[in-house]
Amino acid sequence: MKVYLSEKYVGRDILVAVCDEDIIGKTFREGNLKLEVKESFYGGRLVQVEDALKAIEQATIVNLAGNMIISKAIEAGLIHPEGVIRIQGVAHAQKVIL
Repeated sequence: MKVYLSEKYVGRDILVAVCDEDIIGKTFREGNLKLEVKESFYGGRLVQVEDALKAIEQATIVNLAGNMIISKAIEAGLIHPEGVIRIQGVAHAQKVIL
């Protein structure tokens, strides 16, 4: 399974954005919520899920979109299931380590 991985370095912080391969470029809406899976933000490299999980472990700021990557991040203990929202059935989670 592959996902898009984008890594950005901002000062001492490492921002990692990951999304499922099949939702890049799509927009999801539900009520007042809107999730834009923009290629300019998420569209880094297409990598195996295991590589993305390693990047998430190193990150201080994490932004995830997609049911598959979030389920794998939960299984790995990197994201708490209660921190996940769903917009039009698509999972989204953010994490900041202070």
